[in-house]
Amino acid sequence: MSKTIIVTGGGTGGHLSVARSFIDEFYKRGYRIIYIGSLKGQDRQWFENEPKLYKKYFFDTRGVVDQNLLGKFKSLYKILKAVVDSIGVIVKYKVSKIVSVGGFSAAAASFAAILTRKDFYIHEQNSVMGKLNKLTAKGAKEVFSSYDESSKVKDYPINQIFFEHTRIRESVKTVIFLGGSQGADAINKFALKVATALDKMNINIIHQTGKNSFKDIKEQYAELGIKADVFDFSKEILSKMDKADFAVSRAGASTLWELTALGIPTLYVPFPYAAADHQYYNAKYLIDNGLCFLKREDELTQEYLIEAINSDIGSISKMLSESIQKNGIEKIVDMIELPT
Repeated sequence: MSKTIIVTGGGTGGHLSVARSFIDEFYKRGYRIIYIGSLKGQDRQWFENEPKLYKKYFFDTRGVVDQNLLGKFKSLYKILKAVVDSIGVIVKYKVSKIVSVGGFSAAAASFAAILTRKDFYIHEQNSVMGKLNKLTAKGAKEVFSSYDESSKVKDYPINQIFFEHTRIRESVKTVIFLGGSQGADAINKFALKVATALDKMNINIIHQTGKNSFKDIKEQYAELGIKADVFDFSKEILSKMDKADFAVSRAGASTLWELTALGIPTLYVPFPYAAADHQYYNAKYLIDNGLCFLKREDELTQEYLIEAINSDIGSISKMLSESIQKNGIEKIVDMIELPT
């Protein structure tokens, strides 16, 4: 019988892009891959029609944080039910290893892995560990993190295709604004504020708006007479990023390391309400090494952006491309495959 493994977790694009890297690598190695996620968030959008998956389960679960007391009880009940269902999947398909990429949708399969005493592995994307990963880390055989000095593999598990598009940006001809799949109001407003100045510098604009703001922002660019490449969500995000020489972006870990692998100098604008301010600390890790630009939302200015664009882009781009190894996912999976 083929080797069978569970990959679990998601909710947001950051978690899901890491899940995709694991799925691609395990698939290359001949595994039957079962994905366990949630009906909430973006899990189904990413993986419902993924041909590399042997089975996929999307349970009716949601996060516990930021809910009232009744909401917390309802969420916990749904997670408990999904834990029982996950145990059933583990037993039915004789799964011996479970890999979690975090996020609330990883809760059910993570607890099921611990309860059934299967080999359980965690990849923590951020500089500050998420609450679920903190809770389940003691039950994990290994916890992998690019920010933890004790991690046996520190290279971020980026899909190999990003490294195939690495190039040194010598000057800025195109700027991409990335607010994440849900968009970012502060970045959207800033992009429109600086659009005319960028246009006068003959700099092209690519702008990910998020679904809710797409129509309005597209119309505003038209009113400004600027032909920007405006989109809300795209599974072809790599092709958009690849055209850019500079980015203005949130600092979610996956996007941060993808931009790093591509060699794109970036002005990071952390989401101010991220748990434990982890987006700020994700970017601080880079800025401490002279590898990015960083401003809080209320610190953003056109002058700072122009100054960053006119800096030594070529040197920063080269240092970025040299700061991450392309075989991170292979190293992690090699360790997961070690005999127990």
